[in-house]
Amino acid sequence: MSTSRHPVALRLEQQVGSATKLLATVMALPLVDGIFPALVVAGVLGSATGVVETGILIFGGSATAAVILAEMDGSRREMAASILLIGAVIIPVAAVEAALAPTLQGLLNLPVFERFAGLVILTVAAKTASSEVGEYLPSPGVIIGLGLVASFDPSGFALRTSTEYVVNGTAAAAVGVGFALSIALLSPHLRGRVDIDRFRFGSAVALGVLALPILLGPFDLMQTDAPIALAVLAVTTLFAYDPNSDGVASAAGDGDAHDGDAPDAPADEEGEDSTDAGDGPEEAPSEPPLDAPPEGPAPIVDDDVAVLANGGEARETDDDPDPFTDDDSRAPWL
Repeated sequence: MSTSRHPVALRLEQQVGSATKLLATVMALPLVDGIFPALVVAGVLGSATGVVETGILIFGGSATAAVILAEMDGSRREMAASILLIGAVIIPVAAVEAALAPTLQGLLNLPVFERFAGLVILTVAAKTASSEVGEYLPSPGVIIGLGLVASFDPSGFALRTSTEYVVNGTAAAAVGVGFALSIALLSPHLRGRVDIDRFRFGSAVALGVLALPILLGPFDLMQTDAPIALAVLAVTTLFAYDPNSDGVASAAGDGDAHDGDAPDAPADEEGEDSTDAGDGPEEAPSEPPLDAPPEGPAPIVDDDVAVLANGGEARETDDDPDPFTDDDSRAPWL
């Protein structure tokens, strides 16, 4: 797995500290910056498809997957316990915010606020896809604040609640926690096989697809119950998953271990290790190497240099053949 090096994620990691706190911050961020209440008010959670898309893309998504796969340590049971502890806080808070959504609707001009809600999702998608683009965009909280100001209408204020909103909001948070839990349980298999940056970019595209029906609502475009965002996320997961990446590394590691643990190869008949031989056939050398000291008496060289070295008197050669006469590497004048 390639660890995500998104600058925003790195900065958030430095500020928060431990992996569990980082995961809690990432999953609770939609509740704090107002993205989740905005989606509830905009009616995104009005269907089962919207509940699943909100749970996976808002509470889960690439940030949650990156923290679990790249930052969290320990066994699967320990990671699952941490995620369940985080879910025990996130799910009730999401239920409370969903319960207050009808009251908030009475204070807002919904057609205007829905456009800001879609703009918030699109901004989050842009920040997720590119940190450079995100530097020039306002934070989601600022956009939601502007939407509240632009759509504020106190004429319809009333304290109301809705069981449907509570159930759907709780279900969306539970889907996000379930997504994180599934990533943690499959982490031994997913580590080394999921490209986090590729999955992050695909999640940003899925968020953009989720925002389009809200932004284009007045034009009656993209108004469909088909889970397009989930389809985009599924294709992203398929492209980000490489089942052979870890297998190749394991095969290489097994090969290294095999080479290190392998016994020494048996020596050949001449007493030399057969593994030191070249790529050619294993044959005993017919002649000693040129730089090896000669065995027995030194060979007699009858040439001009030897004559000069012996004071002008040539030495008689023995009957033994010169071991160097058959070597083609000697210069012809030797």
